[in-house]
Amino acid sequence: MGRGNAVGEAERFARLMRELKERAGLSYGTLARRLHTSTSTLHRYCNGEAVPTEFAVVDRFARACGASPGEAVDLHRAWLLADARRRAAGRPDPAPAPEPAPEPTSGPIPEPALGAVAEPAVVPAAEPERAPVSVRPPRYRRRAAAVLAAGVSAGAVAVAVLAASLPERGTPPGVAGATGSAGAAGPATPVAPSAPPDAAGTPAPGTSSPSSSSPSPVPAQGGPASASAPAPPSRPSPSTASVPLKAAVRSHVWAYGCDHAYLAERGPGSVPPPPVEADAPAWASAQRAVHAGAQIVEVTLHGTGAGSVVLEDLEVRVAARRTPPAWNVYQMSQGCGGSLTPAAFAVNLDAPRPLARPVAGNDAGGPVPAPAFPLRVSASEPVVLRVEAATTGCDCDWYLDLRWTGPADSGTLRIDDGGRPLRTSAATGRPVYGYAAEQGRWGR
Repeated sequence: MGRGNAVGEAERFARLMRELKERAGLSYGTLARRLHTSTSTLHRYCNGEAVPTEFAVVDRFARACGASPGEAVDLHRAWLLADARRRAAGRPDPAPAPEPAPEPTSGPIPEPALGAVAEPAVVPAAEPERAPVSVRPPRYRRRAAAVLAAGVSAGAVAVAVLAASLPERGTPPGVAGATGSAGAAGPATPVAPSAPPDAAGTPAPGTSSPSSSSPSPVPAQGGPASASAPAPPSRPSPSTASVPLKAAVRSHVWAYGCDHAYLAERGPGSVPPPPVEADAPAWASAQRAVHAGAQIVEVTLHGTGAGSVVLEDLEVRVAARRTPPAWNVYQMSQGCGGSLTPAAFAVNLDAPRPLARPVAGNDAGGPVPAPAFPLRVSASEPVVLRVEAATTGCDCDWYLDLRWTGPADSGTLRIDDGGRPLRTSAATGRPVYGYAAEQGRWGR
């Protein structure tokens, strides 16, 4: 997708926002207070200079302007398309691999025969090579935190309509048997259990992350294959249709879109200003930072076939517990709040056997029912699961197992961070820094 498409979708979304605002007769300041954002940010939305990163902002704007259900659906659809185009436009094309330079020789060498090429390496074929997990955000990475919580929001209709209309992207789901993984980088793909990451969030020495490259072929039992002896036949690859679900995982969700904290080893003089929520994954990766004290994960799920899929339960798995690192805490905001508190599953990572406990939400004083299993999803009816994990005593590696039953099969979908465990660390007693924008530096 080109930048022109991104600008066009953003301008259409901005035009719908301006029309609703002008008809409602509300000022930028009044609407900004109701949306819990700044006036300048709202002005950028309406001018097409920026696109909201949260579904909740769009939903509150539509309600504040008195949009009809049809207008709300149009606005939400335009936002989804604008957000998708914006993300696609920011993806650079892969650079071609450079050709290796010829090695110098000290003496004459025999010239190869005309048309001769290097002999290819023999690859054992005991197990089929599996496609790497894409690190590009898939089309279904849409933030709709209020869809599951509110239930009656017109945004649910918008997500359902767009889920069936957008073009296919990403790696198709596939599993060994009926077990798969949904990482933050893309839809469900088969993965092998990975080693816990080290203190910087990278795989431990001697291990590799499933999301970084394709798994190396495993030699067949009885010795590696050779040029003189053909390798034994490999087992047939599992059907990619065995998991009737697609999932998009967001592991850097901030409370109210502005409130979050990270742990980083670097001193305040070496840490750049805090990013906006949409840029948080890249910022945290560059600083080798981890979530401090709490982490919100949102998983958007929808079916891929004609039938419905029943989500039965969500299980929490803690892969490792370590002593929290003695790093600094960097707050992304000096404090913010909002009238919408989405319903979610709360997880206490310090418990011996953590559970995903349903917690009710609140929307402008009105209760939002707590999520409860079983839940039904289909290609036209997506579901957003919001998980809020917290710890005060460990540096925890964890992931989620989602049990599902489809029309012809059942299984478990692994929810992690692009093939690696999610990571949340306690930050009690650590130095806390906030960013002073007027001084352009971090301070305590």
